[in-house]
Formats: sequence, structure tokens, C-alpha cells
Amino acid sequence: MPSYTVTVATGSQWFAGTDDYIYLSLLGSAGCSEKHLLDKPFYNDFERGAVDSYDVTVDEELGEIQLVKIEKRKYWLHDDWYLKYITLKTPHGDYIEFPCYRWLTGDGEVLLRDGRAKLARDDQIHILKQHRRKELETRQKQYRWMEWNPGFPLSIDAKCHKDLPRDIQFDSEKGVDFVLNYSKAMENLFINRFMHMFQSSWNDFADFEKIFVKISNTISERVMNHWQEDLMFGYQFLNGCNPVLIRRCTELPEKLPVTTEMVECSLERQLSLEQEVQQGNIFIVDFELLDGIDANKTDPCTLQFLAAPICLLYKNLANKIVPIAIQLNQIPGDENPIFLPSDAKYDWLLAKIWVRSSDFHVHQTITHLLRTHLVSEVFGIAMYRQLPAVHPIFKLLVAHVRFTIAINTKAREQLICECGLFDKANATGGGGHVQMVQRAMKDLTYASLCFPEAIKARGMESKEDIPYYFYRDDGLLVWEAIRMFTAEVVGIYYESDQVVEEDLELQDFLNDVYVYGMRGRKSSGFPKSVKSREQLSEYLTVVIFTASAQHAAVNFGQLFLGMYPEEHFIEKPVKEAMARFRKNLEAIVSVIAERNKKKQLPYYYLSPDRIPNSVAI
Repeated sequence: MPSYTVTVATGSQWFAGTDDYIYLSLLGSAGCSEKHLLDKPFYNDFERGAVDSYDVTVDEELGEIQLVKIEKRKYWLHDDWYLKYITLKTPHGDYIEFPCYRWLTGDGEVLLRDGRAKLARDDQIHILKQHRRKELETRQKQYRWMEWNPGFPLSIDAKCHKDLPRDIQFDSEKGVDFVLNYSKAMENLFINRFMHMFQSSWNDFADFEKIFVKISNTISERVMNHWQEDLMFGYQFLNGCNPVLIRRCTELPEKLPVTTEMVECSLERQLSLEQEVQQGNIFIVDFELLDGIDANKTDPCTLQFLAAPICLLYKNLANKIVPIAIQLNQIPGDENPIFLPSDAKYDWLLAKIWVRSSDFHVHQTITHLLRTHLVSEVFGIAMYRQLPAVHPIFKLLVAHVRFTIAINTKAREQLICECGLFDKANATGGGGHVQMVQRAMKDLTYASLCFPEAIKARGMESKEDIPYYFYRDDGLLVWEAIRMFTAEVVGIYYESDQVVEEDLELQDFLNDVYVYGMRGRKSSGFPKSVKSREQLSEYLTVVIFTASAQHAAVNFGQLFLGMYPEEHFIEKPVKEAMARFRKNLEAIVSVIAERNKKKQLPYYYLSPDRIPNSVAI
């Protein structure tokens, strides 16, 4: 009688093990086995982190194993179980891997295919076609689109974290980590003790030090010591937490009536302001998005204010960027003066503080929330709805949307909801942040998420002209490494452009992103379909870069791009591509580390060893 050796790996996260009954059935091309209870006498099976093996004897030859069915049935009380994978040693000595990486809840069951990635056209057997179709039908019922606020990208249809499908909820360990990080952030910022400082007037610049007293690292300490200086102010637009707004000024806007005479003391080349513009030495940051946004009125005893500044910057002879003029609102006039470095010390300093305040609001709500978190959630929901687990693009992307939907749901519960942290601590709370996202959607385009194009669109691509823009330099290295990797993976599974065009599951994924994420806006430039391997590679690079590198750059994450602890791919060519990807990333780490040795203020946020795979890891 044929005998199979079945190896079962249980997850290592908290509460991943189970005491429930686990049954296995084998479905082969020549027949199906009976249901076998996986149980060893006097042994505690399926403990957290365990890898257990069982001998399963069948009555007759089953042929090629097409599916493995795992059933979990209640022993005493329902006990969730996280199954990592199953491997099968056949009577002929062959090994077959069946990745799972999902939870079985209640009296749950799952049908697993072997780990080889397959496009729909590769499945010719009815049972596999049926399995593929049923998986997507089930997922589309679980992963439903919802409009959280008008004009936002659609999000997951869940009011709170516990309403999410179990497979995308934080596991207990990650959930505790989220709570601890949230509490730690509040503790570091003394939110409870110093909340009155946010909702009342400040008496002294030294109050800043009271807030940041518990934050200690090289960068924060240097910023705290030099934040009042023009050089630090300019540097932060290049390499701070929001390095995506500064652009080369090609023409002075009429709404900023600054003249050569006003800024003459800041210009070092004996040229007029217009000549400096022509030579590419003038840069601008315009916070027009904030114009007319309602300030926070949630506390009737506190008046809060917003500005919509325009800041003009200059590249001096040392190639450093410094501010030379600030107008705090959009419409010029006597009530809206232009502040200059030649003004009284604190007038100029307060003008810069208003700019930095506006930068904070755009950073948190648009650069960070909308353009990394909410966009990545769109990619994640579309992926779960339209790509089965056997699809190579699902296997490629799943690590890059891990916990993204969960952390965004938590944010809608605790941070950006009514009476959440935004309402308590931000001048855009009470609805202003919602207005900002609604406005910013018009600028959320596919091209703006393509890193090289976004840099070029702002006129910031020249390393010779702008030598200290490390966000650009490191970002381009990481973008290219990801693009090379995605091109390799695409080349393995798509032998021609025609195969890409005929992959209906892939095209449905892209269409879901366009219709629901981008709300069907043609002006977004998001493709409803792709027709070539090159286009697909670029699209996948956008998804991965946005969720990993771009989020790290604007959120200061720390972990490991290119490391895939869940082995969804089993094919040797893909594993070799992953190894080359990691090697390229390691080379980038070395380049960045070598450069940073010579810097008093190092930039390492886009060093791959500090980039998380997704926005939530």
C-alpha cells in the first residue's frame, strides 16, 4: 500500500498552535484518499513553531497529487491555527511543497496547491480551474470595497480591526507591538503631560526641548541643536521627512511678488533674481493645498490656525539650499508680507516655523497617509480580490502588503477618525485632514508614484546641480534594484507581451486599482490594463517601491527589503532572482554606509537594511 510522509509546519507567532483535530486528504489525478487524522500518540501536535511529520498510508495509487485538503475540527473549544506549509514525500521519493501561510479558524478547511506559480492559462485540469475560481469568489466576498469618506481612495469594508478577514489581521504579537509603539510615541512626545502645550500659546522656544527630551539619536539631536539655522531649514526639504515638495523654480509666480532688491543680501553670484532663476539656482515649495482648509475647532476654548505659505529657496555657492523669502499665504498684499532673512531675528524664525508647521500637515496627511498607506491598501485589496494564491504576481506582492490593511483600519479607528489623535493634536484635525486628502487626490497620479519621473517632474534630477539630495540618490538606486528584480520575475512567468495581455486575472487586478482606488479618474494616469512585460515590471516596481522604500523615506522605518521569510515561491529561477536582488541591495547598503561616514548628518532612511517590506512592518 502506497505511503506518504507528510510534514506540517505551524507558525511561530503567538497563539499559532492548536489542540483541535487536524485531518488531511490527498486529491490526485488517479483518485482521492480517505480523510486521515494527523495525530501521534502521547505527543502534543501542532504546537507554536513546530514542524511535525506523519506517515499516511493510502489504499491505492493516487497518481500526481493535485490538491491537499486540510480540515480543522473542534476538540474542546475552537482554537485557531496558523499553518505555514505542508511538504509531501511521495512513495516514489519525490518532495512536493504546499505553501499555506494562513489561519484556519473555527471548523475551518483549506485546499492547497503545490507551490509552483501558475497563470490561469497553465491550468488545464478541471479541478485546478475550479479551485482557482472558487478561491477568488470567496475572497471577493471577504474583501469588499468601501468609501470611508467621499473622494478618498476606497478602502476595506470593515468598521474595526476585528471585522477584517483573519488572514490580514495583526497576529497577537504584531497587535501588541502596535499598541506598544503607539503608547511609546505618546510617551516620547509627552502627549498626556504636555497636551496643554498643543492647545494653548507657547511661551518660549525652549518648550520644544521639553517635548523632544526623550528622543535621542544622532539626527534628532543635531536637528534639535540646529533647527533655527537656515542651512538646516533648507536641508530638511531635501532629506527630511518630507523630501517630495521642493522643486526647481523655472518662473517666479505672480502670487509671490519678490524682487531682486528684497533678496539681494542672500544672492551670492552678483546676479539678479531673474538671472538666478534662469541659471537654475532658485527653488520653491508651495503649500497651496492648505489654502482655505478649515483649522481645528474641536476645542471651543482654543483658537488654531493654518497657513498656506510659499517658500523661495536659493542654492548658494557651496551648493547648499537656504530659504530667502517666505510669504505665509497665497494672495499677496499688505496683510500678507514677504518675510526675509534680513528681517528681525524672530520675525524670520517665526515665518520659518509656520512653513515647517505647514510642511508637517502635508507630510502626515498627504505624503505619508495618502501616498503610501492608502495607496498600498488599494493595491492590497485589489490583489486579494483578483489574484489567486497560485498566481506569480500574488506571490510577489503579498509580502509588500502584509498588515497594511490592518494598520490602516487601526488608523481609521484611532488616529484619523472623529475624536482621534489627529483631532487632539493637529491643527488640521476636526475635518481639515479629510479636506486635504480630497484635494490631493487630483495630484495622485501614476507618474507621480514612478520615482524617477517624479524627481524629473520637479526639476530635481541633476546630481551635479543639486549634489546633496540623498533622498533622490538613494531612492534611484533602490528603485532600479526593484525594477531589475521585478523584470526578472516577470520574464520567468511571462514568455511574451502577448501572455501579459491575455492574463485576465492580472488585468482584473489592474482594473480594480483604477476603478476603486483611483475612482476611475482618467487624469490619474493609472493604467486599466498593461500590454507588455516592460509595463508590468514598471507597475510592480511602483507597488513595491511605494510600500517599502517610499514609506521608509517618509516614515523612517527599519527592517529588511528583499527578505521574504514566507516562501510563497518554490521555483529555483525565482529564488535565484531573489538572491541577486538581495545582493544588489547589499551593494546599495555599502554605498550609502560609505557616504555616511563622511557626513555629520547622515542620511540612511533609504538604506535597504532599514527599509521595511510593507507600510506596516
